[in-house]
Amino acid sequence: MKSLMSTCYPETWPMPLLRSSSAYARVTALARQRAVHAAFAWMHGNPKRIMDWQAELVAIPAPPFGEAARGKWLANKFAEAGLTHIATDAEGNVYGTLSAAHLPPESTGPVVLLSAHLDTVFPAETPLVVNLDHDRLQAPGACDNGAGLAGLLALAHALIHARVELPAPLIFVGNVGEEGEGDLRGVRHIYRQKKLSGRIAAHIVLDGAGADAAVTQALGSRRYQVSTFGPGGHSFTDAGTPNPIAALATALAQVDSIALPAEPRTTLNLGTIRGGTSVNSIPEGAQASVDFRSTSAEQLLRMEVALHRAVEDAVERANARAGVNGSRGRLTFKIQKIGDRPAAELPADSALLAALRAVDRHLGLRTELRLGSTDANIPLSLGVPAVSIGAGGEGGGAHTVAEWYSAKDRELGLRRALLLTLTMLEWAAEV
Repeated sequence: MKSLMSTCYPETWPMPLLRSSSAYARVTALARQRAVHAAFAWMHGNPKRIMDWQAELVAIPAPPFGEAARGKWLANKFAEAGLTHIATDAEGNVYGTLSAAHLPPESTGPVVLLSAHLDTVFPAETPLVVNLDHDRLQAPGACDNGAGLAGLLALAHALIHARVELPAPLIFVGNVGEEGEGDLRGVRHIYRQKKLSGRIAAHIVLDGAGADAAVTQALGSRRYQVSTFGPGGHSFTDAGTPNPIAALATALAQVDSIALPAEPRTTLNLGTIRGGTSVNSIPEGAQASVDFRSTSAEQLLRMEVALHRAVEDAVERANARAGVNGSRGRLTFKIQKIGDRPAAELPADSALLAALRAVDRHLGLRTELRLGSTDANIPLSLGVPAVSIGAGGEGGGAHTVAEWYSAKDRELGLRRALLLTLTMLEWAAEV
């Protein structure tokens, strides 16, 4: 990525508005271009090729923190497509660039990012049984995010084959760490590289199937691992020794009783609890995982404070019952944050939202705006226009080994993504 990061671009630019009327006119003009028609024609003529890529990539394991093999595969595919400046960063994100012909390679102006996450929720030992039957694919990760990655490659091939002239550089990224405890680490890393992140005018995420919905509101979440520790002992001879499981259970019961507002919507979940060695042993430790979600950063902070207070109070009460001097040993605790996804929202007057609505109007789609936790959380929280959309088709059974994807109407989703990307590239060139 050296050529992309040689000079730091300013953190912000004067952001021109893209009104609905002008956005629609721009989309209509783009859709009439001969090169764009050629890109559409490539998509229409290569459904089997796109599906073959998808079947091939989902057969490559990409468990949390183990995406390297799939990343290497994607880098090779980027090269085959004709992208340049292919690189893999320290976190495992894979990059390829489609440059603007009129700009020098060392250009440090605005860019548009088009990304899809490499990782799945499935552990490394999960059998990856792939069943492909014409336009239907069944395999773990077939839709999430096999569809997004296949769409990423399809867009690269279509643009290059059609020789579409871009007004600003388009950077393709296969990023790591979107799922679960990955905690958006791939995209988070991208935006920590200021010489690149300061240049991103818009970020479009391809995630799963679909052609009409768009995630424009980022659902925030904070996740914690709570641990309690004690001396342990025999259930009879060491009776009275403070019990880590009992203290943790008391704390969790207190957390579960926290009043939650209906608006902004806020939820909590006590996900796992474990500890101890046998029914007649006082445990030496216990551990639980807790998940808070909200559209409000203030609510997430309130829940975090309540969690700390509940655990501290429960441990103090357990130690007090065991005696002021703690003759049988005292309990201690640790609260570790294991996930932190920021809450944010694409502004109603955003040029990206205007472009999305214009594209959907042109394609005869009804735009459905959704709330979700995606890679778009990070750029949205930083004020970068971002949206997460499907790459076309249909899917189901997400996060199960029976997950499936159907390529029915994939082409519509890819046209939508292509027109939205081209519209934002034009907008970026004006920034």
